[in-house]
Amino acid sequence: MRVICVVDNTAQRASGFWGEHGLAFLIEAGDKWVLFDTGQSGTVLLHNLEVLEQDPASIDALVLSHAHNDHAGGLALLKDHLRPGIPLYAHPDIFRERFSKKDDVIHNKTFTTPRQAIESQFDLRLHAEPQEILPGVWTTGGITERPELEGRSADHLMREAGELVPDTYRDDMAMVIQGGDRLMVLCGCCHAGLLNTLAHIERNFSAPIAYIAGGLHLAAYSDDQVQHVGEVLSAKSTLQRVYPSHCTGEAAYVILTNMLGLATVHPCPAGTILNLDG
Repeated sequence: MRVICVVDNTAQRASGFWGEHGLAFLIEAGDKWVLFDTGQSGTVLLHNLEVLEQDPASIDALVLSHAHNDHAGGLALLKDHLRPGIPLYAHPDIFRERFSKKDDVIHNKTFTTPRQAIESQFDLRLHAEPQEILPGVWTTGGITERPELEGRSADHLMREAGELVPDTYRDDMAMVIQGGDRLMVLCGCCHAGLLNTLAHIERNFSAPIAYIAGGLHLAAYSDDQVQHVGEVLSAKSTLQRVYPSHCTGEAAYVILTNMLGLATVHPCPAGTILNLDG
């Protein structure tokens, strides 16, 4: 099992990789490839796949963590480079319209690829429960129990019964990769909340969590709230590495590093390769 960060806000220094506000991971499982999210533009994704010498036609399945365009926006450009008929995994709520409000201006955050175009191109697999994509590679399904703080933004809205209301992020989900007796968790944006996501995985999967990577959505948290997250992570004896990226926030990254240590917390710019053996 190998995971490559293909799109992130940042890229490895002195490399050919590009960065943009978005996220995408490529998962290698045996001779199969799964793409998790598509970044925002598609241009950066396709460029970085070319740097990796990875033909998009070699991708066997696509997973979307949620509907926001910094994770699903690249699909519009990517889809014509994929093999027709590959499965696309997502939550059933993925097609709900999403918006953001800034300075009283409403911006559409929904990815722009029409549902009909997706249904004609992909084997669409929408489910609220965990789905196994390949042996040892799963979606988390919807994260419904959320006693801990969520990864919310005050300006995020969705359309409900013709009205714009605060986004509930029902479509938010992560991925779980099992290597031997331990798990790697890949997060898109963790709008459901990192601690809620981890608790959901612990309820649904028997192996312990050893690695966490991706957008943890801690940028809007107070220092005390980030410290609470760090305390919970510190208590997980099986946790070996954390690779925060995208929407985690620099201040949260520093706090987690101070709490968990430099040996545990690592950056994850585009071009980073993660192995379940550490």
